[in-house]
Amino acid sequence: MSDDRRVAIVSGGSRGLGQAIVEDLLKQGMTVAAFSRSATRFTEERQAADPKGESFYWEAIDGSDFPRLGEFVRGVLRRYERVDALVNNMATMSEGLLALMRDADIHRQVAMNLEAAIYLTRACLKGMLPQAAGSIVNIASVNALRGHTGVAVYSATKAAMVGLTKSLAVEVGPGGIRVNCVAPGYFQSEMTSGFSDEQLARIARRTPLRRLGTVEDIVAAIRFFLSPQAAFITGQMIAVDGGFTS
Repeated sequence: MSDDRRVAIVSGGSRGLGQAIVEDLLKQGMTVAAFSRSATRFTEERQAADPKGESFYWEAIDGSDFPRLGEFVRGVLRRYERVDALVNNMATMSEGLLALMRDADIHRQVAMNLEAAIYLTRACLKGMLPQAAGSIVNIASVNALRGHTGVAVYSATKAAMVGLTKSLAVEVGPGGIRVNCVAPGYFQSEMTSGFSDEQLARIARRTPLRRLGTVEDIVAAIRFFLSPQAAFITGQMIAVDGGFTS
């Protein structure tokens, strides 16, 4: 491994936004280690193209299996001898009124959206702190900034990601590590694919830029936070939402 080839870890890096993040990091010349619950055509094709895992490595991991997260990061450190960036992208959402929500649905959202990010970040810090450098980007949501019916638990976990970002930035800043947060608004994805044309039009009307976002809109913000141009930026949250939360 060349000393100038940076290594990034991406949670939930097999489809949708996670896939786009992985593809963008690879285009930037980074080595990417990703995991998700199951393989996709994307991960299978990437592994076939790089069987030795020189630039892309993937494992099937359930994010709620916290010991496996630590094992994954230790494996990445053994394989590549460094971790330079972490994108906490993995999340799940169960819609429904809190009064009627099952215990299992509450627990899984908290575990996948918040606890997994905390455990994964802790494991990555053990690689970043000795090298006195690193950048972490947490993916929150506009639901952390504006209330909506039916997503109370999801919103709580995403608001916690913003709090994690700000406190951790203060904690690890002296160690040369930056921590920032991207809060996507509504963008074209699997999440919005089930929306009716009327629902999509209503969201667009409520958005000052009069459109839904794209995956590239979100990835561009992540790319910026991981770049040298953001070398003096930490503890910040940016909403990529077309002005939806203005």
